[in-house]
Amino acid sequence: MSSTPLASVLFVCVHNAGRSQMAAGFLNHLAGDRVEVRSAGSIPADQVNPAAVEAMKEVGIDISDQQPKVLTTEAVQASDYVITMGCGDACPIFPGKKYLDWALEDPAGKGVESVRPIRDEIKTRIEALITEIDAKQEA
Repeated sequence: MSSTPLASVLFVCVHNAGRSQMAAGFLNHLAGDRVEVRSAGSIPADQVNPAAVEAMKEVGIDISDQQPKVLTTEAVQASDYVITMGCGDACPIFPGKKYLDWALEDPAGKGVESVRPIRDEIKTRIEALITEIDAKQEA
């Protein structure tokens, strides 16, 4: 198998502190180096949401070393998939990219009990995304 990733995916939410960080964590964990993973926010927070870190730790994924990053035009241009999570019109649009908008509850200000269902929904969507990426390679 080649060392070139099958696809690159950019997850975008407003603060890059919860949903997009959990999604990136799951995709890195489940797809490994088969997929290049980025995440960013239109208005990045100072740190990743501690409840998101804790919820991911419960399923064996450590995102505690991640830092929110600002969304750049270059990150969008370098990605095959751009998955937005409530970032609205702040995400630049480029032709030839696959855009998906995942309507997910914002975990900001919520405890870990409230973040778990969001985490589980993200995992389900990530598994479907991996299936889609793998299917395109086999086509």
